[in-house]
Amino acid sequence: MENLTHTLVGLFLARCGLEKTTPRGAGMMMLAANIPDIDAVTWLGGSTTYLEYHRGITHALLFMPVMALLPMLLVRAKFRWQTWLASILGVLSHLLIDWTMSFGTPLLLPFSARRWRLDMNNLVDLWVWVILLGALGATALVTLVNREIGARNQLGARRGWAWAALILLVSFEGLRFFSHERALAVMKSRLYQGNPPQLVAALPGTFNPFQWRGVVEGQSSKGPFVLIVPVDVSPLDLARPYEPANGRVYDLIAPPAPLLDSVRRTRPFRVFEKFSQLPFWEVENAERGTRVSLLDLRFSDPGSLGFGSVAAVVDGAGIAHPR
Repeated sequence: MENLTHTLVGLFLARCGLEKTTPRGAGMMMLAANIPDIDAVTWLGGSTTYLEYHRGITHALLFMPVMALLPMLLVRAKFRWQTWLASILGVLSHLLIDWTMSFGTPLLLPFSARRWRLDMNNLVDLWVWVILLGALGATALVTLVNREIGARNQLGARRGWAWAALILLVSFEGLRFFSHERALAVMKSRLYQGNPPQLVAALPGTFNPFQWRGVVEGQSSKGPFVLIVPVDVSPLDLARPYEPANGRVYDLIAPPAPLLDSVRRTRPFRVFEKFSQLPFWEVENAERGTRVSLLDLRFSDPGSLGFGSVAAVVDGAGIAHPR
């Protein structure tokens, strides 16, 4: 997720007691909760380089103990096992939070390049912000009140709100996990054009944790297709009935071999095809040739190019020009 969430989780981990492992312990924990994103420096090489290398080895479980040393060095902490383990927990919090997203995290590098993902959270999640920022604001308010009345137990209130924030966050993610599993089960229970689905995915909505953007890949008599359909699993009979007819159906067809070979010779397509988990190809006539686009349905709908897509125009000589 975005770095505000990682920073606040690191701060609350520190306030739960881990900051006592070293002077400037709170700073170390906040750095540890963000340090895997040090690979964001690859953005300086352009968007393709960023996509290829961001969330790489720095997000691997095996590399986690090494990453945990960097925050210790930055705050000039003396090496102690307790301090190192605290920093490792901060790094682990980052990997676990990123795992809940749709982007995908290669947790098992270098043994496997598979990108693990739970498809539960967006990059920015309003409910997560409400929990973490609410706890931060409550801590500040309680601290202010305690100072006014001369209360001595300032650390107790701060630690209590830190535990409350982390428990609420884990509980919310548990709720979202079961909501996500329910959405997948609903989609898998149906036939699509007379056949069971070949693949289903449920991607998070903007605000309601019980509403999902469903993606179904299936096979009909005309060929493969993909269905983009809303899925609502709200409790207490508030959910709208799941109806595949409310979705949009698109043909799932790869470009002709000459076009495919041409765009695959370009680096943006090679990198994006490796990154994509729900690929969707589009081919259309362009002013100076044929436009070929590759979308990742986790982030883009057919017909809408932007983040989660790459495009090129293949000219009459069969040369692809990335756009």
